Amino acid sequence: MSTVKANDLMKVDGGIPTVKSQQLIPTAWVNFNGTSTVAIRDSENVSSITDSGTGNYRVNFSTNMANANYCITTAVQEATALNNGAYFANPFAVVSTSQFGLWCGATSGYDCAWVFATVMGGQA
Repeated sequence: MSTVKANDLMKVDGGIPTVKSQQLIPTAWVNFNGTSTVAIRDSENVSSITDSGTGNYRVNFSTNMANANYCITTAVQEATALNNGAYFANPFAVVSTSQFGLWCGATSGYDCAWVFATVMGGQA
C-alpha cells in the first residue's frame, strides 16, 4: 500500500476534491458572533452575515452552491446563563444557491454569542 502526503489537495478546476464522487470536506462553514455587531470569527466560502433581527441571520456564500439541496448543520451557545430553555439554530425561509436563513433562540428569537453552521453539498 502507498502513502500519499500533501499539504493541500484541489481539483484541476480549483473545486473541492472528491473520492468515489463524494466531497469529503464541508463546502462552507462559519463561526460568528450573533450579538451586538454581528461579525464572522472565521469561515470558509462565507462572504458575509446579514443581521435580519433578533436571532435572525442570513449566511451568504462566496461561491454559490450547485443547487439548494445541500445539508446544513448548526449549533449555538448563548451569551449569558439565562437558564430559560435549550438554545438552537434552525435553517429557515431562505435556502437558495447563494444564501440560507438561520434562526436562533429558545422559546423565542435570541441573539446568541456563538453561532456555528456547516454546509455539505456541491458548489456551482
